[in-house]
Amino acid sequence: MKIQLSDHFTYPRLIRFVMPSIIMMIFTSIYGVVDGLFVSNLVGKTSLAAVNFIWPVVMALGGIGFMIGTGGSAIVGQLLGEGRQEKARRTFSLLIYVTVILGVLLTAFGLVILRPVAVFLGAEGQMLTESVAYGKILLIGTTAFMLQNVFQSFLVTAERPNLGLLFTVAAGITNIVMDWLLVGVARLGIEGAALATILSYVVGGVIPLVYFIVMRKGNLYLGACNIDLRALWKAFSNGFSELLTNLSLSLVNVLYNYQLLRLIGEDGVAAYGVIMYVNFVFISFFIGYAVGTAPIFSFHYGAGNAEELRNLRKKSVRLLTVTGVVMILLSEALSWPLTSIFVGYDADLFSLTLRGFILYSLSYGFCGFNIFASSFFTALGDGAASAIISFLRTLVFQLAVLLLLPLWLDADGIWLSVVVSEGLALIVSVLFLAAKRKRFGY
Repeated sequence: MKIQLSDHFTYPRLIRFVMPSIIMMIFTSIYGVVDGLFVSNLVGKTSLAAVNFIWPVVMALGGIGFMIGTGGSAIVGQLLGEGRQEKARRTFSLLIYVTVILGVLLTAFGLVILRPVAVFLGAEGQMLTESVAYGKILLIGTTAFMLQNVFQSFLVTAERPNLGLLFTVAAGITNIVMDWLLVGVARLGIEGAALATILSYVVGGVIPLVYFIVMRKGNLYLGACNIDLRALWKAFSNGFSELLTNLSLSLVNVLYNYQLLRLIGEDGVAAYGVIMYVNFVFISFFIGYAVGTAPIFSFHYGAGNAEELRNLRKKSVRLLTVTGVVMILLSEALSWPLTSIFVGYDADLFSLTLRGFILYSLSYGFCGFNIFASSFFTALGDGAASAIISFLRTLVFQLAVLLLLPLWLDADGIWLSVVVSEGLALIVSVLFLAAKRKRFGY
């Protein structure tokens, strides 16, 4: 039986609806993981460090796709809840066309600044050469990457979460197979890993674009649109927290790499990269849940259904609390085998990575709730609250703690900084949810 946004959501119905989004995000996180596995084991730890070093710069440029997807889907979802389907379709179409235009412009900009930025951040020698080579190829796929991020949200809003899952699984399989062929068989090194990732972006971003052009049925499809600057502003400002999150995480990752290079060297950057690969998979559950529930909140807020908003909020808090505990236990149990898969060939790097992973994974008890809180306010159209939570969580708290803790705890302070910053952000999230409950009726 098809589940619609207008339904009343019990636990089973809610889990069934969001599960495709969760699996979709897990497969999306696999892209970087697969690249890391092949590069680490078949090319070497310097190349692994180079990939991890330049990745945040490339992702910062593609982060606009998250902004358009989350902010735009909230606006479109509210329009659907109000019964304004034609307006919703035109707004959807406008946002997709703008995404394509911005993707082309950002690709050109990124190719110009990539090498100077890498030099500025401290890359040199082989690490500089390989960082730039990997980054230039990835930048070519920026438009497809942005489209993939946009459609991950809009396929849920279009009540097609299973189709979104299908596209993402196909993209993940493409990345795995092409990594094996280009890195493992053809021995193209990090350039092969980058090409494999671009091909997966095409499957995850371009094919859904064709789908929405051809399949002109349902509540959303691509067609004519108006140049509605007000709608663009609402979508951009509402989704700004997601862009801010992406930019902040990129900046923080750069600072992590800087601190690790200073305290440990290239091994520290490689270890952090491995931890981030595994971290992407674990937090993708929380991101997927946030993406999957956001259109439901937007719809019922647009429809004025306060009772269902309260129902969804309560169930979400309970589910995320239980999941956070499970994630900590699971990550601790899997820390040894997961670290072995990536860097088992180097005893010193293995020991460093294992300790970092054990400490870093304690943050899973807090981060899911913070991710949900930011997405929740975006879905309700309160971009300011969402942006404040994201800004404090991903930038202010992390930068402050990352600069201070290593002064007392050395490298352990780097791994624990995310735990402390997520704990501080949890306090902010709870305060916002309590303060705004009457305004939004949840």
